Amino acid sequence: MVWCVDDDSTIREIEVYTLEQTGFTARGFADGASMLEALKDEIPELIILDIMMPELDGIEVLKRLRSEPLYKDIPVIMATAKGTEMDKIGGLNMGADDYLVKPFGVMEMVARVKAVLRRSVKTVESDGITVGSITLKEKEHKVISDGEKVELTHKEFEMLKLFMQNPNMVFSRDKLMSEIWGMDYIGETRTVDMHIKTLRHKLGSPGGQIKTVIGVGYRLEDEADESRAHHA
Repeated sequence: MVWCVDDDSTIREIEVYTLEQTGFTARGFADGASMLEALKDEIPELIILDIMMPELDGIEVLKRLRSEPLYKDIPVIMATAKGTEMDKIGGLNMGADDYLVKPFGVMEMVARVKAVLRRSVKTVESDGITVGSITLKEKEHKVISDGEKVELTHKEFEMLKLFMQNPNMVFSRDKLMSEIWGMDYIGETRTVDMHIKTLRHKLGSPGGQIKTVIGVGYRLEDEADESRAHHA
């Protein structure tokens, strides 16, 4: 399902019609507020979002999407009549996945939708990740460790997800700080150590998969990968 958000009914209807003619299911919204309300009942595969809309503009809608854990991974293509490089950089820096400058051809739109969806397949597939005895289900915000459900804080969950998406990769404390707390977070890397400690404790025995790499940082050991490497 692709959602098209544009206050211009002609453009919106052309977008929806073209997408449906090329094999997608699509739905149109005249404003950002109605789209955000609809998210409570359904999550689309991708959103084509106009920037220049009255009341709630596309940039503000994008901010709200990216600030919500449940919606932050929805791919978004920004559509706007503004075509300057700064506008593009601004939209992409805020988390847009691609950009369409009006007037754009409908087949260009379809091509970009397909390309963005191809790139986002990994995110969709990562809804259920298992490494060793730990399983993380992103959409349900659920973690199972050694068969037991584990309650994690948002930061602990995000840290574990990062580890599980990149098993055996070493993350420095600074890298973890920037990935989990954000580039602008000012704090001590000791915060990372404390979160690792509580995360290990909550995971129980499988928490031992989170290894300390002395002088560098931490990594999540995928025991299956390790054993394959030893037998190779």
